Amino acid sequence: MAKYRYWTLAPIASAAALAACSFAPHYEVPDVPVAAQYQSQSQGPWISASPADQLDRAGWWKLYQEPGLDDLEQRLIANNADLRAAYFHYVQAEAYIKQVSSQLYPQVSTAGNLQRERESDTRPLRNATGPTDYNSATLGVEVDYEVDLWGRVRDSVAASKDVGLASKADLASTQLSLEIELARSYIDLRGLDQQIQLIKGTDEAYQKALDLTRRLHGGGVVSGLDVARATNQLSSAKSELTQVRAKRALLEHAIAVLVGASPSDFRIEPSTRPVQLPAIPVGVPSALLQRRPDVAAAERRVAEANARIGVARAAYFPSLTLSAAGGVQSSVLGDLLSAPSSFWTLGPTLAVYLFDGGKRQAQVESAKAATSEAGDRYRSVVLASFRQVEDDLSLLDDLGTATDQQQDAASAADTSVNLSLALYRRGAVSYLDVVESQSAALESERSVIQLRTQQLDANVDLIRALGGGWTTDDLTGG
Repeated sequence: MAKYRYWTLAPIASAAALAACSFAPHYEVPDVPVAAQYQSQSQGPWISASPADQLDRAGWWKLYQEPGLDDLEQRLIANNADLRAAYFHYVQAEAYIKQVSSQLYPQVSTAGNLQRERESDTRPLRNATGPTDYNSATLGVEVDYEVDLWGRVRDSVAASKDVGLASKADLASTQLSLEIELARSYIDLRGLDQQIQLIKGTDEAYQKALDLTRRLHGGGVVSGLDVARATNQLSSAKSELTQVRAKRALLEHAIAVLVGASPSDFRIEPSTRPVQLPAIPVGVPSALLQRRPDVAAAERRVAEANARIGVARAAYFPSLTLSAAGGVQSSVLGDLLSAPSSFWTLGPTLAVYLFDGGKRQAQVESAKAATSEAGDRYRSVVLASFRQVEDDLSLLDDLGTATDQQQDAASAADTSVNLSLALYRRGAVSYLDVVESQSAALESERSVIQLRTQQLDANVDLIRALGGGWTTDDLTGG
């Protein structure tokens, strides 16, 4: 009996000794060229980040000191349908990890049946003394365990965990993208509020100019042409106001969908208070690899593909399954639980492919190619992230200069309007000069507002490029 026990335990002991095997290549994060600092980091509305000076991962938008934006962002996180869909995709990935990890443990099943059977009288080799009709009752338990000799199961589990981490990073990336979209829409809407206020004020000025022209025309000082020009200018300004209001309505509807509200019941009260342009902690390029969820997702997919090479290679080697089954079986239900009714089987099963027409080789080649593809996609994502930061830094710098220059132009245009109106009252210039100066002043003021809005948009885009307040610690709950 001792010899028999040794024989049955020998495969288990050998399997335990071999369990450390894995054919997955040693994993290293793909190399990517990383600069020491950003090219456009010498000046601008941002700061170099220190370890204690990072964006708030739970509310980076509070930098803009807009209570309305803060409320909308909270509603987006709670109600956005796309974000909820991304969350449940992540839940599926977590469930997949549990599914694959179940292979690390024995699979236990039980079955029972109760049947009334009849044998054919003409069945070959039928026992003539046996009954034709009889009962059959069976109750059994089976245990199967695949010994992970070559790391196939462990590599599969590792790959599934990398899929889960990538899905978690995808969820964070989706949330950040939606938060950025909402912040930009809100800023653009506030810019339109300022344009509406400007055009409404301009309409009042144009109306006064039209009234002046009509009085002068009534006194025979100017011709009807000046009245027509003043009327045309006022009507055009009113049309511009209507168009801007239409753009605002569309933005308001878009924001409603982002926060999970019906556009028909959603309303954002107008406000012309300027939105603050905050300083953004930029840091160094190497830190970007830990601060962007899309970069983290791409890197985890490289690790997943690398682990699947081990799974594909393990298919070349035998699989060992330890099985045990036992139970009771009887033709008499009352004798089912008696000792003579018991049965059992115990032993290992060793299986290996002898010929597969090149299937396993193709699977290994496919896994290697998938790893190379994932590596190059990772490099592409990283380089694109560096480019986005550089673009936004440059854009912020140039837009800041352009805004200052446009403000100077707007001030000069206001002076031109005042001078042209004074000269027109004295009959020194035609109303065409007044129209041109007023049109130039309106466009200059609108350009100032548009440039400030673009600067704020670029500021928000810089936060997106830097990954918001996210870090790779969030993947492990740190």
